[in-house]
Amino acid sequence: MTRLTLSTYPNMLGFEQLERLLQRASKNGSEGYPPFNIEQTTETSFRITLAIAGFSEEDLSLTVEDKQLIVKGRQIEDDSARVFLHRGIAARQFQRSFVLAEGVDVGQAIMENGLLHIDLTQNIPETVVQKIKIRRA
Repeated sequence: MTRLTLSTYPNMLGFEQLERLLQRASKNGSEGYPPFNIEQTTETSFRITLAIAGFSEEDLSLTVEDKQLIVKGRQIEDDSARVFLHRGIAARQFQRSFVLAEGVDVGQAIMENGLLHIDLTQNIPETVVQKIKIRRA
């Protein structure tokens, strides 16, 4: 089976970075933990909400690297004095990645009732029409 890429289309020039972003997004694990929502809050802003019950602000790390928002969680617990009769709340580490489009900026992050809200804004550039003058050789 032949795999189509953007370079297969000769009229698609300069989209190599977009192709790399799509490949990176497809490699992003399909693991379901932690669950999350993405909602549009205004015409140019979004909010990612992750359900991270049991994590504190100190257990979390948010970074933007190469147009990718990376959320990591790692709990450090001292279980030596605790005796569990049943342990149904997992204290596992996680990493969630979100590929950001050009012009999308990460705003504030807020912890509230076991939910981490991350606000994003999209800067939409104005349409510019450029006229190219043709010269004689």
